[in-house]
Amino acid sequence: MNNFTSAPVRTSVNTFETGDTLTHASAKAALAAGLARIGVGATAVDCAPLRQFDSSALAVLLAWQRAATARGTPLVIVNLPAGLSSLAQAYGVDSLLTVRH
Repeated sequence: MNNFTSAPVRTSVNTFETGDTLTHASAKAALAAGLARIGVGATAVDCAPLRQFDSSALAVLLAWQRAATARGTPLVIVNLPAGLSSLAQAYGVDSLLTVRH
């Protein structure tokens, strides 16, 4: 018998990634996956892998942020692609996104 206990390993920043595509066709699945991650404590989403997107990506990011805020923790968006940032500005929602550069 040993004296070691098993404890979960925690990372200092709980981040999930968007994946490489976030369009109308993938938005529902992406939304659900992100909400699940937020539900277990994710505090940031990394958009670095994101290569293909449309306005649905903005809707998903905003929904993730609302869900995180409802849990009492803001969700930070990192590595937002310039094209998606421009799209957010065009739609007038850029001020609603919590983006860290």
